[in-house]
Amino acid sequence: MLSSHGVGYETYMRDHDVRMNVEMKREKDYKKSQDLVQELEGKVVNHL
Repeated sequence: MLSSHGVGYETYMRDHDVRMNVEMKREKDYKKSQDLVQELEGKVVNHL
């Protein structure tokens, strides 16, 4: 938690605003990774 998001678990659990910021960043990272997977899958299909 600390290395990924810059906050410790205790702070994450105690501070709602910190928790929401971490979760929004996680959601953004997840969507970005899903977009990358779709892009790569499209490139693989086009090369078959």
